[in-house]
Amino acid sequence: MTDPHWLFGDQLGPHFLTPGDDGPARDAPVVMIEARSVFRRRRFHRAKAHLILSAMRHRAAELGDRVHYVRAETYREGLREAVGDAPVTVHHPTSRAALRLVRSLDRVRVLPTPAFLLPHDAFRVWADGRDGRRLRQEDFYRWVRRELGLLMDGDTPAGGRWNHDHANREPPPKGARTLGAPAPYRPREDDIDAEVRADLDRWEQHDGIRFVGRDGPRRFPASRREARAALRRFTEHRLAGFGPHEDAMLAADPVMSHSLLSSSLNLGLLDPAETVAAAEDAWRSGHAPVHSAEGFVRQIAGWREYVWHLYWYFGEDYRHRNALRHHAPLPDWFTGLDADAVTARCLATALAQVRDTGWTHHIPRLMLLGSHALQRGWEPEAVTDWFHRCFVDGYDWVMLPNVVGMSQYADGGRTTTKPYTSAGAYIHRMSDLCDGCAYRPGDRTGARACPFTTGYWSFVHRHRAVLAGNPRTTRAVQGLDRLRDLDEVLRTERERGAGPP
Repeated sequence: MTDPHWLFGDQLGPHFLTPGDDGPARDAPVVMIEARSVFRRRRFHRAKAHLILSAMRHRAAELGDRVHYVRAETYREGLREAVGDAPVTVHHPTSRAALRLVRSLDRVRVLPTPAFLLPHDAFRVWADGRDGRRLRQEDFYRWVRRELGLLMDGDTPAGGRWNHDHANREPPPKGARTLGAPAPYRPREDDIDAEVRADLDRWEQHDGIRFVGRDGPRRFPASRREARAALRRFTEHRLAGFGPHEDAMLAADPVMSHSLLSSSLNLGLLDPAETVAAAEDAWRSGHAPVHSAEGFVRQIAGWREYVWHLYWYFGEDYRHRNALRHHAPLPDWFTGLDADAVTARCLATALAQVRDTGWTHHIPRLMLLGSHALQRGWEPEAVTDWFHRCFVDGYDWVMLPNVVGMSQYADGGRTTTKPYTSAGAYIHRMSDLCDGCAYRPGDRTGARACPFTTGYWSFVHRHRAVLAGNPRTTRAVQGLDRLRDLDEVLRTERERGAGPP
């Protein structure tokens, strides 16, 4: 008898059932387990819970009689119900906790994951060749491009440059409320979504499971068909405008030209290889400029691939890194996504986007939400957990390197060359979020002092010794020394305390 194959809820694409030495048998029965304990342990965003359950149930419907779909309290109980003591195969899970689980179970054989472009061993060879120290994303990205032949013309990068950031950092068009980009793909809910929503209501009312955020109409693909349609929509109609303004923010246009494909990739509905190939095809066929194609490919083959491998390479202790010794707890207004309590328009806008959709693009994540947490000295492990729970595309492997390494600089520069934070001037330059705000981005003191400006200078002051020794941040310390009102700036920041800015 063929061993059954166990699919986790982020292994939902056809490539997870490709038969072969690294896959299940062609006629292998499939097991899927919906474990309520996952939602009991953490207070997830309700839209995230909805998306995961909807995607799992859509996949089960596609597989029909081939799948044994179990709803249980725990994975152990579900697997026992599905296969008893029979052996099973499973692709390498995406979290350390899940890997510990499957390795603790008798007769479970772990297969390599098809969800990423490179195997762990290839990354380890690359990283060990640098003594595991200066593992910069840009170096990794160029190596991946060469290894896989992505966006290459022979030995030369497409367009003659490895990195087209110079063309991809434009502020939003002056006076524009939106970019005017073609709308992204939007799925239509069906009976499965209605069933999921009813189950989530029941869990909240009777099972003691709590969520955060709002569960409006589902905005992200929950099936392979929907994910493929979203990819086509992006590459054919939106990719061309993606590059120039990928770092910009507009209050009335939270999506801009972003792909909205991260959740589909992280659920396994899309294969990263097909995704970057679609972007390259769009460039080669003349449907998108090279700088937009390169910017998108870098997000997947560069950053996504990079953080996946760092998650496993650094080990479990990386989770507890706290180089800046930040220990302040996250306040209730932040954990509860209470955007209405926030006066600062930029932060209120980003927090409302998370509350309403479980998503913002990478700049609000890094330069608003993450930057505010860094300036306030919040505990990095708690910040990591918040991003994991509150974003539809958030998983442990995603958020641990992104938050500990990049956003909160808690690894002391092992992956990035400087802390990513700024005063209000950056936000004003790259967005329209300062327009109509109660605060002024240039004010450091007084009633209208921008929280990001006072927060920035307070951060530089607090970590002066660390920043003075870093060539990329010495100018910040020099700027601090020129402030004649530093004492008043620090007093302004202290008086605001931990309350919403």
